[in-house]
Amino acid sequence: MGGNTLGKIFQVTTFGSSHGRAIGAVVDGCPAGLSLGVEDIQRELDKRRPGTSAITTPRREKDKVEILSGIFQGKTDGTPIAAIVYNEDVDSSAYEAIKYKPRPGHGDYTWRAKFGHYDYRGGGRGSGRITIGHVIGGAIAKKLLETFNIKVIGHVTQIGNIKARRIDPKHIEEYSLNNLVRCADKKAAEKMEKLILDTKKKGDSVGGIVEVIVLGAPAGLGEPVFSKLDADIAYALMGIGSVKGVEIGLGFKVAECNASEVNDEYYIEEGEIKTITNNSGGIIGGISNGMPIVARIAVKPTPSISLPQKTINFKTMKETTIQIKGRHDPCICPRIVPVAEASIAIIIADHLIRAGFIHPCRIK
Repeated sequence: MGGNTLGKIFQVTTFGSSHGRAIGAVVDGCPAGLSLGVEDIQRELDKRRPGTSAITTPRREKDKVEILSGIFQGKTDGTPIAAIVYNEDVDSSAYEAIKYKPRPGHGDYTWRAKFGHYDYRGGGRGSGRITIGHVIGGAIAKKLLETFNIKVIGHVTQIGNIKARRIDPKHIEEYSLNNLVRCADKKAAEKMEKLILDTKKKGDSVGGIVEVIVLGAPAGLGEPVFSKLDADIAYALMGIGSVKGVEIGLGFKVAECNASEVNDEYYIEEGEIKTITNNSGGIIGGISNGMPIVARIAVKPTPSISLPQKTINFKTMKETTIQIKGRHDPCICPRIVPVAEASIAIIIADHLIRAGFIHPCRIK
């Protein structure tokens, strides 16, 4: 099966499944000389770790990462970096009763239609748990970006119909890490948390919107046609389970506007070319323009809910019902923030190398 690698030069290949022995990633194409330790990856993994609050799945996993290769004397040596996280709190019993019943909203039916034989436990390779691999790769990409003063920041901007007010990007990371929802607007975060918990009590789940901003990226990343920077970002973000839509900059709102309202006009500040507005989200003609890169994702409600739903039985080929048990997030948005950050960081790092901003062999 293909489709497990992201990036062209800076490449991240993920492996593992929700109830298998382990999950991890192999990162190839990272230049030698980058200072990197377990703590750099662990810090990012801790942001998506399950079982940390009432608004996440109760599955208890330490998600302790082990680096197997690619690091020598505290620095990358230019060879593939392999990192692994072992699954510890695995309980597959809830899935035996529904192994012939595809869960509505999940990939159970489509995976079976394509492969015939697949790991149905916890969603197998299609589980949100496999995003551990995304985050491992993203953590390394982030460390690489830091050496060039480029920062990737994500936050929740909407849960259900509750929307956060606009926050200065300088404060987003600081504010969003102070609450369970990962929202930079404190008042909105309190309402969001209540909505998630109320929905959970009903046996249901809720979706939302996550925004990621890249600060400090130079102009000149991306290609004019098939490797547009925004196209690659959209590809990476749509590779995250439960993402059903991607917006860059003003996004779908451009459909309601005239060009005179959305065109980003230019000016010069201290010898640098900038735009007065940033409706394009930092990307024009598929290439970065030096302004903050802004992307948003629409995240659907967690499909595993305890309410009865209609389905079919693969074995009997008859219609039936399903009531899902097990451990699931009532809202995926807070834990998808570090995954979205990681996905975009991988793309930016890859394009920096491809465009010559970073030497492909070593850190200069």
